[in-house]
Amino acid sequence: MTDARADATREIWLATLDKFRHDRDRPANPDMWSPRLDAASRDELTAIQNEKLVAAVPFLYENSPFYRRRFERFGLLPSDVRSVDDLGKWPVVDKAEMMADAAEHPPYGTYTTMTDDVWAKRGWMMFSSSGSTGVPRVFRYSHVDREAWAWANARALLAMGFRQGETVFMMTGYGPHVWAWGVQYALEKMELPTIPGGGMDAKARANIILRFKPTILLCTPSYALHLGRLLQAMGHDPAATSVHTLFLAGEPALAVESTRRRIESLWNARIVEFYGCTEASPHVGGYSCPEQRRDTSPAATHLMEDVQVWEIVDPETRRALPPGQRGLTVCTNLNSESSPQLRFLVGDYATLNTARCACGRTHVRAIGSFAGRADDLINLRGIKMFPSQIEEAVRALPGTGDDFEIVLSTDDGGLDIMTVRCEHSDHATRGTTVRQRLEEEIRSRCEVRVTVEVLGPGTLPKTEFKAQRVKDLRQKT
Repeated sequence: MTDARADATREIWLATLDKFRHDRDRPANPDMWSPRLDAASRDELTAIQNEKLVAAVPFLYENSPFYRRRFERFGLLPSDVRSVDDLGKWPVVDKAEMMADAAEHPPYGTYTTMTDDVWAKRGWMMFSSSGSTGVPRVFRYSHVDREAWAWANARALLAMGFRQGETVFMMTGYGPHVWAWGVQYALEKMELPTIPGGGMDAKARANIILRFKPTILLCTPSYALHLGRLLQAMGHDPAATSVHTLFLAGEPALAVESTRRRIESLWNARIVEFYGCTEASPHVGGYSCPEQRRDTSPAATHLMEDVQVWEIVDPETRRALPPGQRGLTVCTNLNSESSPQLRFLVGDYATLNTARCACGRTHVRAIGSFAGRADDLINLRGIKMFPSQIEEAVRALPGTGDDFEIVLSTDDGGLDIMTVRCEHSDHATRGTTVRQRLEEEIRSRCEVRVTVEVLGPGTLPKTEFKAQRVKDLRQKT
């Protein structure tokens, strides 16, 4: 890599990003931040993606050692990938490959496109993926990137119904989690009032709602349930508060119908959500639109195609599948200087639909949203299932609490077993009946026998961020 060629491709890439950042400072109309992008035709979206790929691929080749080595390993040149039709030539990048790179080149790995000199000029923030296995993958994003994701997120928030007059209560910590920071910058761009709620306990947050009357809450689905129950315990009805919108992320919400209904009923509020990942730039990938109402089923999540290329691939072959077939999500990020990833395996199961939405937006939608991440797949004695399937079974029984836990272990005979622990309001008198019914419910949904433990309310731990539903204590062979 020569400095001159690296610098030249950087300038071309930044100029291309700038060219397609329409309506960057304020929305063009009350319903769409940028109609030129949000309602672009399918051909126009493809043309934007192709022009960005022509600039992004040489930029990656000249500026990222990780990508340069990968091009050489697969015998490819930047000229081989010049359009979305060429993406299939480039094998999907997965997390394991990035973890190996980070282990070999600590602490940051080499998948970024930034030298130390560029980082020093730009300034940066560091984030970490939320996965619990392997070498941590950290991602630095420059303040150039920050402007890009503030703009993209603002477009999504407007689509979700965020308007002047709303007050947003940010009930999450501001650790290395891209969601909260990206939303905060977007709200600043939209000039909307915010109440930061990091570091507060649940009772303090409940009192903020009662006193200052925010209209939108930002939190995880499990925390929305926890806070609503606490308000009830304090003698207040969550449905009677000022809150009319729950902005949820970090866990499936819209995709798990029983959880969605439980949250909406508790708060009498509409649920909207983001979808994305740390690796492919910390801005929205998917978002709810005005057509996502409480009575809408199944849920549908838009994917912002002028800034990212989204594909569905076969879980085994990792070859692209046509719209309408279910597979794993893959993202090519085209909205970042420091992390324009090329075909990164995000790894959630989804089904895409390219038909124009009734809201007027033309970008592809994930029908049913995103419920099962490949990383979360449980394999118990050859039977495969997702935690969301267990969640549906738990929610199907009246009286079950909002929290549950899946414990995988190995018995004395060497057999892997599953225990599902859930709370129930009548655990003392109806525990045996609930246990039997839930065991039957899980067996009918997942075709596997499990043991259920019925616990009293408040037994299982609460969490502010992503709930840790699965404990894998199995003996490793």
